[in-house]
Amino acid sequence: MITADQLVAHAVGDYLLQSDWMAKEKNKRTVAALAHVATYGLPFLLLRPSPAAYMAIVASHFVIDRWRLARFVVWAKNWMGPNRPWAECATTGSPPGASPLMAMWLMIIADNTIHALCNGLALTYL
Repeated sequence: MITADQLVAHAVGDYLLQSDWMAKEKNKRTVAALAHVATYGLPFLLLRPSPAAYMAIVASHFVIDRWRLARFVVWAKNWMGPNRPWAECATTGSPPGASPLMAMWLMIIADNTIHALCNGLALTYL
């Protein structure tokens, strides 16, 4: 389901083609999120996905990044231990007192995992 070429396309689209402006603004401004997904999707065209798979990839990427859904995943996984209210964890999903560096990296890793799963499902089944 998840292939090396899909992971490379994701890395190129999400890291090499994303400008600083896109990265800073994509969760605040829809236009920045749209610009990001427009460039993010370009490497996937080399994989020649079906139109439905391509649309699922860019649409899911927009939703995940625009509303920073990874922080909800991090927050939810923290319910396996002592939980904290969302209001205290909204920035990264991690509780207050967590190492800021660790909290950011956990959110980045969760984000990349969600993208890889969505992309793999789209490329496999659409």
